[in-house]
Amino acid sequence: MTTRTRLLDPEVRRALSAVSATAKKGLGDPALAELVVLRASQLNHCAFCLDMHLALAREYGVSERQLDLLAAWEEAEGVFDERERAALALTEAVTVLTDSFVPDEVYERAARHFDDTRLAHLIGLVVAINNWNRVMVGRRIPPGGYTP
Repeated sequence: MTTRTRLLDPEVRRALSAVSATAKKGLGDPALAELVVLRASQLNHCAFCLDMHLALAREYGVSERQLDLLAAWEEAEGVFDERERAALALTEAVTVLTDSFVPDEVYERAARHFDDTRLAHLIGLVVAINNWNRVMVGRRIPPGGYTP
């Protein structure tokens, strides 16, 4: 039994896993999906999810340069394309609801790069990883429990 299995009721775990998998699949870009979940996990200080998704990002071909500069993506000119930057901005806005809403300009920027379906999956992915981050941080689950 893995650490994750012991964290939640099996039905809740399956439901959260299904939301994550559906959102990733619907986004249609596994490398971008990993950048998104990594950025949310950085913001939420979730070491378990960072450890897990760094390994997955490498499997999906995310460059080491992008992984190294993800925390400073806004300043990393030329490292992230406009689509990635729009997704990361939306990820931050949905993860850190400081003004109670996602700013219109952030949403509109993302909407220029993603059709309605992919945008819905992107937001679903951000919501899903925020759920997982809260489970792992709330239970203080250390990194290292994930094996591909």
